[in-house]
Order: sequence, then C-alpha cells, then structure tokens
Amino acid sequence: MKHGKKYVDGVKLVDKANLYDPSEALDLAIKTATAKFDETVEVHVRLGVDSRHADQQVRGAVVLPNGTGKKVRVAVFAKGPDADAATAAGAEIVGAEDLVAKIQGEGFLDFDVAIAAPNMMGLVGRLGKVLGPRGLMPSPKAGTVTPDVAKAVTEAKAGKIEYRLDKTNIIHCPIGKASFGTEKLSENFNTLLDAIIKAKPAASKGQYIRSCVVASTMGPGIKVNPLKLVAE
Repeated sequence: MKHGKKYVDGVKLVDKANLYDPSEALDLAIKTATAKFDETVEVHVRLGVDSRHADQQVRGAVVLPNGTGKKVRVAVFAKGPDADAATAAGAEIVGAEDLVAKIQGEGFLDFDVAIAAPNMMGLVGRLGKVLGPRGLMPSPKAGTVTPDVAKAVTEAKAGKIEYRLDKTNIIHCPIGKASFGTEKLSENFNTLLDAIIKAKPAASKGQYIRSCVVASTMGPGIKVNPLKLVAE
C-alpha cells in the first residue's frame, strides 16, 4: 500500500517499537494529524475477553467531558409528551410509526444516534436488521432506550459515545478532534478507559487490556503502554 508524503513524514515521528504514555501518544497523534481537515482522534483497545461468550461482553456508554467535536443528529422514537420533550431537548428527528415507515420504506438513515422511549420498542424492534448492523439500534445498556428521552438527547448532543466489542475483541471509539489539544483529548481518553476498565466482566481472566492504540483519521497508529492504563 502506497502512502502519501504527509503520512510517511508522520510515521517517522513514531517509534513503532515503543509503548508510549497516554499523554505522549495523544501528543504524537496530534502532531501526525496533518490533513487539511480537522482529523478525529480514535482509540482502539484490544481486550483479553472472548466476545463469542455472553458473559464476556463489554458494552456501555459514556459522556466525554469535552465532547467529540462532531455535530450529532439525533432521532427519537416517541409519542405525545415524550415526543415534545425530545424536540425541546434538541432532537432533529422525532416520530413513531411515521419514522419507522420512513426508515423501512425510504431507507432514511440521516442521523447519528437513535433513542427510543420504552413503549416504542415494539415498533422499533422491526428495524433491527436495518439499524443493528449500523450500530444505531436503541439499547437499554447504551442508555438509548429510556423513559427520560430528553436527558438522553442532551447527553448525545454533549458527546455521549457508545463502546462495544467487535468480533475481534477490539473496541473502537472516537475521543475528539486533533484541534482539541493534548489536555482535552487526555481527559476524554481517561474517561473512556475508566469506563471500559469498570466494565470488565467477572468471567475475564488474565490481562484484561491487551493493547491500546491511538491514531488520527489519516495518521499512523501509536501504541500506548497498557500498564499505564490499569494495574493488572
């Protein structure tokens, strides 16, 4: 694979054999974010669990103290007072049967987060095959199925992100923009890692955090020393 000059120059700043302290790694991620747009900084954490087993799932949601830097479009499945509360909280799309029909019939998916009142899940369940693969299906574990839809909308707008294992036992999450600077990114990074560590399943044995890498959208991966994240 051929990389551009900026990527190659960025790679020269990173010692691939080194495990960096989190703040050093984030500082390097910022320095290697040289694209013409404000790159997103992402965290990739490999865990010592087996996602094939129900008792070793790691999933949850956390509000990043400095947000993600991304404008979040929120869709809410709700009726009556819940719908009014969601609209007042800033949700861009609010509906019930009409919204389900629009997603099913027109393939409408112009939103980043979906939230549902509990009494809507009978309807929303029909959308599992559409929303599920895109990570948009409302879930009680992620706090997106809730009687307090207004609070959920406010949190989503403030930078609430969901973390979950993929099939290779890795969690991938954005923690902000390169323009945030090291201090704000470090606060977001620590908040996310604390949440992942607290979500450690009882069935997990041995080293929980196997590896951690940070990278900007177009930059190289930078390895973080997992021992600096948690005492195993």
